[in-house]
Amino acid sequence: MENIKKIGVLTSGGDAPGMNAAIRSVVRCAISKNIGVIGIKRGYEGLLSGEIFEMNPRSVSDIIHRGGTFLLTARCSEMMSDEGVARAHKICNILALDALVVIGGDGSFHGAQKLSKLGTNVIGIPATIDLDLDCTDYTIGFDTAINTGMEAINKIRDTSSSHERCSLVEVMGRHAGHIALWCSITGGAEEVLIPEMNGAVNMESLIRQIFANRSKGKTHNLIIVAEGVGNTAKMAKEIEKITGIETRATILGHLQRGGSPTAVDRMHASIMGYTAVEALANAKRNRVIIFKDGKYDDIDIDEALAAEKPYDNKMYEIIKTLAT
Repeated sequence: MENIKKIGVLTSGGDAPGMNAAIRSVVRCAISKNIGVIGIKRGYEGLLSGEIFEMNPRSVSDIIHRGGTFLLTARCSEMMSDEGVARAHKICNILALDALVVIGGDGSFHGAQKLSKLGTNVIGIPATIDLDLDCTDYTIGFDTAINTGMEAINKIRDTSSSHERCSLVEVMGRHAGHIALWCSITGGAEEVLIPEMNGAVNMESLIRQIFANRSKGKTHNLIIVAEGVGNTAKMAKEIEKITGIETRATILGHLQRGGSPTAVDRMHASIMGYTAVEALANAKRNRVIIFKDGKYDDIDIDEALAAEKPYDNKMYEIIKTLAT
């Protein structure tokens, strides 16, 4: 405990609702243990350029309900090089940081992992709307992103039904389809297209399904497309051209990154922030905070990044069963 005197905290990569709640928790829990906190703006980019400030409990007042991250975030290409990582490590030493708390996703943790190899003590808090980290059952921001998507889909469904249209809704998820799968189940979609399915979209199969749904009396068709599949607008035009059914594409995009975090995200973020400080207080090094099997824990960062989250076809089977 006496070895930890000062820590830095930053948010990196894509923003996620609940990041502010995690920052708040880290800062206030650390200060309650007489640990000083340095806020680092714009992620690793800000660390390398010295955009830092001393934080106190008032620094994080009235932010738990705000989306995004008040520390700001940025992608940092310099951290992809050995020279950049070495410079970041040296700056952590100059600032006399006993640990660096990194709030972010897979890319952010890989940067933290590189720093750990040089001797910087790092603690990762998983915050990404994609839910694509295998080490944890939950990542901060996912619940808010799903609820935002579901609300948008509900509204699109209303107008799609009125006009008897086919609607393609593109949700976020460049490399992972978890958002698309959850939005499909909660939004009552007839079909979902995700990167994990591999290969090109089978348009013939998709169009046969649309015709079959029409023959059963469905007044509309709702298809969810993960961002990583792409060509959503092009698919919509092709479906309309072949079927004669008015088809619209809606791309939700960064709408899902914003908004006030849900109670679920605020709760996970607050407890994960607390757990991170507890890990530091117990002299743990180079850990990632996880939520697994209903419990909060911490694991070694190398273990956390060792495996990719597997694709479970069961959710797709459920979607197809409920759509018939």
